[in-house]
Amino acid sequence: MPVKIRLTRHGKKHKPYYHIVVADSRAPRDGKYIEVIGNYDPNTVPATIEINQDKALAWMKNGAQPTDTCRAILSYKGVLYNYHLQKGIAKGALTQEQADAKLQAWHEAKAAKVEEKRTRAIGSMSKEMENRLVEEGKKKEARLDALRKKNTPPPTPEPEAASEPEVVAEAPAAEENTGGEAPAES
Repeated sequence: MPVKIRLTRHGKKHKPYYHIVVADSRAPRDGKYIEVIGNYDPNTVPATIEINQDKALAWMKNGAQPTDTCRAILSYKGVLYNYHLQKGIAKGALTQEQADAKLQAWHEAKAAKVEEKRTRAIGSMSKEMENRLVEEGKKKEARLDALRKKNTPPPTPEPEAASEPEVVAEAPAAEENTGGEAPAES
């Protein structure tokens, strides 16, 4: 029976969460499996991978073939490197102590890379958020200024201070003669 190390999908729509399982290659993707050896959550930065390395190594020694995605995951976690070192021990090229020292050095280097990636992602996200907040604040101020200008009534002329009204004395107007008659004298 051909055995594969592969992923089974769980989680909600657009929020996948995977179990790393050992299954018969003829079984459907989310169907029957032999054993769960880990979890994979691609929704975090960097992706969260939990795997039982001893079980994965034992299954690989027994002939289980990982799918392409699982091969990448196993490589990322160092299982494939450990498998490679175990082959070297079996051939007599290395001792167990040398292989353990190489694997430990590899894990330390990998942990440093992952931590650097995590801090870089968090730093870039925080800088990006600060920039967005500053831009948003500028836009908000511009909108508020526009609303203030729009809602401010136009300036009304100030009424002049109440002062004594000017009295204009008019001279009596002479009666005008509108006709062709001479004015009557009395």
